Amino acid sequence: MTETHGGARQGPATPSGSRWADGVSMVAGMMLGLSGTLSFIQGIAAVDHDTLFSTAPYEYRFDLTSWGWIHLVVGVALMVASLGVLAHRSWGRGAGLGVGAVSLVSQFMFIPHYPLWSISVMVLDLVAIWTLSRLMHE
Repeated sequence: MTETHGGARQGPATPSGSRWADGVSMVAGMMLGLSGTLSFIQGIAAVDHDTLFSTAPYEYRFDLTSWGWIHLVVGVALMVASLGVLAHRSWGRGAGLGVGAVSLVSQFMFIPHYPLWSISVMVLDLVAIWTLSRLMHE
């Protein structure tokens, strides 16, 4: 607590200047982390050729193992960006926006293999991208 010239007390200042921004940043970080964890699990299942996924042919003709490695890499990148956002690192917001966008596109392309999982992860990515873009204007 600090005192002003009139003797009134003020609470401690937050590092980012706004408790609202800290709360929104935490939501974005948690969404990125959850999206990253789900993408990582999805990648493990795809690399293992789990029978969970449909293997019907479609326009984006990567085999299931390739999709698995893509989701593993994107999942790890999402988790790292999540840690950056939660730790209030300067690179966290930009990395979160970039990796969130890559995840969004890769999940969109993966929809024919497992629609419900992909759409769920896409929603998490969209929430994270939206919250991070709102923070960029603060």
